[in-house]
Amino acid sequence: MPGLRRGLGRGLRGGLRGLRWGLRRGHGGAPLRLPLLLASFALTAYAGIRLLRGDWFGILLWLVGAAVLHDLVLLPLYALADRAVRAALPAPASWINHVRVPAFVSGLLLLVWFPLILGREERRYEHATGLTAGVFWPRWLLITAGLFAVSALWLAIRVWWRRRRAGAEDPRKPAAGPVRPNRP
Repeated sequence: MPGLRRGLGRGLRGGLRGLRWGLRRGHGGAPLRLPLLLASFALTAYAGIRLLRGDWFGILLWLVGAAVLHDLVLLPLYALADRAVRAALPAPASWINHVRVPAFVSGLLLLVWFPLILGREERRYEHATGLTAGVFWPRWLLITAGLFAVSALWLAIRVWWRRRRAGAEDPRKPAAGPVRPNRP
């Protein structure tokens, strides 16, 4: 009966492989991707229903305005800033990302916290929390400087590592392989 067990085992494994292959073919990912995607949609729907119980027109107007603002104003500004950085720093494309990433994170922080960074909501913030709002501008500047410093350090490490590896492959050293005797 060992042959029968092996046959049944192969059939079960083959069925599971077929199920996985069908899921991947159907939605293009790993088996857990579809349930996680459906759960995220359910959570988004729940949050949307809870959010839209109040001022649904204002929220909808804000979302449409944010999309239009991003597509018509911010995206061309991103593209211009990226071209300016590329023109100012004639470096390999992978090095440009060491400017892009900290600039993106800093811009995202500014977008989220701009009323407090620019001091527009100081009274409201201080009244609601009892804390001073004057620290947001210097902290944002420090975080931005830290992001660029970490990015520059990472770039320096990458360059050093590549030069070190290239130095290990010294062209003066004989190539690995069979040693041939010198012929006169």
